[in-house]
Amino acid sequence: MEVILKRDIPNLGFATDLVKVRDGYARNYLIPQGMAIMATESNKKMNAETLKQKAFKEDKIRMEAEAMAKLLENITVKIGAKVATTGKIFGAVNSLQVAEALKDQFNYDVDRKKIHLEGDKIKEVGEYKAKVMLTKGVTVLVNLEVVAE
Repeated sequence: MEVILKRDIPNLGFATDLVKVRDGYARNYLIPQGMAIMATESNKKMNAETLKQKAFKEDKIRMEAEAMAKLLENITVKIGAKVATTGKIFGAVNSLQVAEALKDQFNYDVDRKKIHLEGDKIKEVGEYKAKVMLTKGVTVLVNLEVVAE
């Protein structure tokens, strides 16, 4: 029996996927639990329309992310930190501070969970690069400069 999944199911498929499963599994588990619907012609048409709208939204998000990536490539984010005489930072610079600096200095709102630093933390003054994942498939390297306050 063919069914259209309503949500992601491990080892079976993702939401809006058309999958073929055993009749008993579909009738006794997937459909009563609200995880899937039968793949009738009308449901297939509705699923196709949903996929088309989802693709349109994803393209729009990807275009915005690519535009933001071009802007982020050419900037250098300066982060101030308290520093000892040896050049080491008291504490460390992490992705949260990078996200706040991007918001304060350039008014770019980036989720801190999407910023990946080399080694997770920066503990010395200098220049670094951070990988920022804006959306699925769109990443950019941002220049960071950690300076003494």
